[in-house]
Amino acid sequence: MYHKEKSIQIKNSASALYNNLSVLRIAPRRLTHFTVVHANMVNMVSASWDGLNYTHRQLQSKEPNVATSTSLIMQAAFCVLPSRDLLVLTSQKGIQMYESDGSIMVYWHALDTPETPTGKHTAFRYNCFTRVSSGAFLVFDVPSKGSNITLSEVLEEHKESITDMASECSGSQECIANLVTADDDGNLCVWKSGEEFQLLNKIPGFDMSCSSVKLWKGTVVAGYGTGQIRLYEAVTGILHAEINAHARWIYSVDVAPFSGLLLSAAEDSLVRVWHMTINPDTNSVEVAHLHNECVTDTQICGAKFCDGDGYAFAVTGYDLSEIIRYIQS
Repeated sequence: MYHKEKSIQIKNSASALYNNLSVLRIAPRRLTHFTVVHANMVNMVSASWDGLNYTHRQLQSKEPNVATSTSLIMQAAFCVLPSRDLLVLTSQKGIQMYESDGSIMVYWHALDTPETPTGKHTAFRYNCFTRVSSGAFLVFDVPSKGSNITLSEVLEEHKESITDMASECSGSQECIANLVTADDDGNLCVWKSGEEFQLLNKIPGFDMSCSSVKLWKGTVVAGYGTGQIRLYEAVTGILHAEINAHARWIYSVDVAPFSGLLLSAAEDSLVRVWHMTINPDTNSVEVAHLHNECVTDTQICGAKFCDGDGYAFAVTGYDLSEIIRYIQS
């Protein structure tokens, strides 16, 4: 179903972080941006769709009054807003927001002040998220242009470190729930975002970390340290499916919203592709396995589809200085 394409070389290897790959497709320019975290640095590559041109950029963590920061970056994520795309870096010391090509830093928010304790998860209205390390997350209002970004809300529902969060990826306006957050105990909080965030449901995690989460057509897709994937109805918490997907810890799951393809990647060196469909008679989600890829002797730490249909996907591995790409045959 998929075959391997030419890999993209990066300046530094990937750190062993959950979801350590972010992808942004820029259709008007026929470009795709990739980011991978290495220690206190983010490797960014902009690749043309014809595979002929690559532009590299490195972004470093920053601290007030420090020329060269050693603060570790916990995640780099592209945030797609209604009228703007941003690249957001979350480090041990603060949050850095850049224009999507990484050229200009438009905002800095320190995380070591009494008002905002060190290590919070960050959210942006509508659709922009980035991972950090404690049980709260910050909500920012972002204008359509400029740097007048403001902190508007702090939500503290989780008791353990937040591992991942995601918005409704299908673009459906019919879904009541449009945001899900996950923590180190595997607990899931389902939210309705807006002028004020409303907690709709809490799904217990049974003391096993949920490392990666997605939200598709009202269904929460969660990957766990057990190697399992669970699919829940977001608002009710009903379990649609439980899949013994991997032999080791899952580091990343992703969904191609237009096709319902599901991507999972784990420490067992395997990347698997699944297909989700909604049964019209029962309104439940059914899952079928489609494809495997093995990245030999590699602890996979990031995997993302490169487009909304799942035509291609990319993979990163701990200590690898390349982004491995696969495309449908």
